[in-house]
Amino acid sequence: MAGPHAIRRRRNCMAWLAAVLLGFTAPAHAETTRIAVAANFTEAAKEITKRFERATGHDAILSFGSTGQLYAQITQAAPFDVFLAADQKRPQIALGAGLAVPGSLATYATGKIVLFSKDRGLVTGAETLKQDTFDKIAIANPETAPYGAAAVEAMKALKVYDALSPKVVRGNNIAQVYQFIETGNAEIGFVALSQISQGHTGSRWIVPTDLHAPIAQDAVLLKRGSNNAAARAFLTFLNGAEANAVKKEFGYGTGDERGN
Repeated sequence: MAGPHAIRRRRNCMAWLAAVLLGFTAPAHAETTRIAVAANFTEAAKEITKRFERATGHDAILSFGSTGQLYAQITQAAPFDVFLAADQKRPQIALGAGLAVPGSLATYATGKIVLFSKDRGLVTGAETLKQDTFDKIAIANPETAPYGAAAVEAMKALKVYDALSPKVVRGNNIAQVYQFIETGNAEIGFVALSQISQGHTGSRWIVPTDLHAPIAQDAVLLKRGSNNAAARAFLTFLNGAEANAVKKEFGYGTGDERGN
C-alpha cells in the first residue's frame, strides 16, 4: 500500500501532466476579440467561430449588421477589433481613414445572390422578374448593403428595374430581407446563397455573376485590435483550410478563388 508521500508525489505528477496537456490545447494567455460581421455571413461566421474557439482557446464575440451600418459604428468608436465586410470598399475606406491596420486587408470570401421564394413554383429563372405574378420583391438597402447593390445591378442588367421599382421593399440588411420572405411580407426577394444553402425549401434562381459586379468580401484588422492576439489569430484562422471548408458549405467562394 502506497504511503502518503508516494500518493502526494503521484498527485503532483498528475497535476503537472494535466498542465502540460492543457498547454498543447490552449494559448498561454487566451484573449477575447470582438468582430463586426456583415449580415450575409452570419451562419458561416458562427460555425467558423465555434471551430476557431475550439482550436485556439480564444473567445470571439460576433456582432451582425449591414456593412454600411457596421462601418458607421466603427467610425463612432464601436469596440470592434476585426471588420468582416460584405464588400471591399468599406475596409479600404477604414484603412484610408486610419481606422485599420495597414497590411491586414484580405479577401476572405466571395458571395452569390439568389432570387428566392417560399413558393416552390414561383421562381423559375430570370423570366420570373418579367412576369406580373408577385406584389412585393425584397432587397437589402443598396446604399448600405452590397448584396442589395448587386440585386439592383442585376435587375438593371435585365432591364426590369424601372418596372419593378414600385414593388420593391427594402430591408436594412440581407437578414431582414430573408425575414420579409419568410413572413410573407414579400413573395420573393434577393438573398445570399449562404442563407438558403442548408436545405431550405422553396424555389430559387442563382443570379449569374455576369449580371453584377463581383461580391468580394474583405476583412481587416481594426486599430483597436492591433495588439489583440485573439483578433490576429482569428484573421489567420479565417483564411485557413478549416474555415475555407465552412465557407464552401455555405455557398461562398474562398478569398483565393475570387468566386470561381
